[in-house]
Amino acid sequence: MNDSTVTVKPVSARRRQNWLLLIHQIPPKPDYFRVKIRRRLQRIGAIALKNSVYVLPSRPGTMEDFRWLRREITSDGGEATVCAAEFVEGITREELEGMFAVERDSEYAEIVVGVQRLTDRSGETDRAGVETELGRLRRRMEEIEAIDYFEAPGRRAAQRAVAIAEARLSADPGPSARRRKGGEAMKGHTWVTRRDVFVDRIASAWLIKRFIDPKARFKFTGSKTYRARRGEVRFDMFEAEYTHEGDRCTFETLLERAQLRDRALRAVGEIVHDIDCKDAKFSREEAPGVAALLRGLVRAYPDDASRLERGATVFDDLYGSLQ
Repeated sequence: MNDSTVTVKPVSARRRQNWLLLIHQIPPKPDYFRVKIRRRLQRIGAIALKNSVYVLPSRPGTMEDFRWLRREITSDGGEATVCAAEFVEGITREELEGMFAVERDSEYAEIVVGVQRLTDRSGETDRAGVETELGRLRRRMEEIEAIDYFEAPGRRAAQRAVAIAEARLSADPGPSARRRKGGEAMKGHTWVTRRDVFVDRIASAWLIKRFIDPKARFKFTGSKTYRARRGEVRFDMFEAEYTHEGDRCTFETLLERAQLRDRALRAVGEIVHDIDCKDAKFSREEAPGVAALLRGLVRAYPDDASRLERGATVFDDLYGSLQ
């Protein structure tokens, strides 16, 4: 690649393009900005063609990915150009597709290795940890599949490894897994949480009502050590049945425990995580805007029930936009 010449040929707007290029120039400082952009490029599946030149196949959504990234680069003082291109000399279509396949295969291989590491952790005493890790591997595989534009050879092996592990776990779930499993066990409750609800609790209540327990009732308490009564479950509070687990916020915990595989819901969870945990784990560009909306909602509606009602509209719209 270093000795080859890549020519970008202008073509008619009426002709379908095969490839998109992002060409950027990022300030050397601060360091975190360069790291952030590199991670963004990895998340959308872009391949480095040359220094500061990245390529994606022209597909529904890839142009939008590059445009959003260009906007982020320029808003922080960098320079970026997005263009449609044909490659005339220096690299063939097959070579480009091979580069994408190599990247995805290495990521699929990590999934297979991760599943193999779970094989000796299937005992009942560690079942919760196995379920959590297997769910994480499933989500990661779905993320890779979303950017696997040319169906890399390692895809089938990763899918097969995850499917076999899930089948084994389902065949002998054990008592703790049955207690934790989503579905009917999570329906028909009064859901209790702390007063003065904000991001995670508003989003979690919306998730519960829309996707987990349509007949859910909500109750708010000022007690830090509230004990659930018959027919009640607690969320996002001390020692709750559903709350933060590891580095996950309550919304993410509910997604995992209810076994909801919807990609748009996972994206909502990433936004909620970034706002609630403030660790920029996912660096979702939607997070600041959603946070501003929710802060305005909280100021306008001091009553918790009203916040949940108005917040449901916000998350309905957000979910719709992410589908």
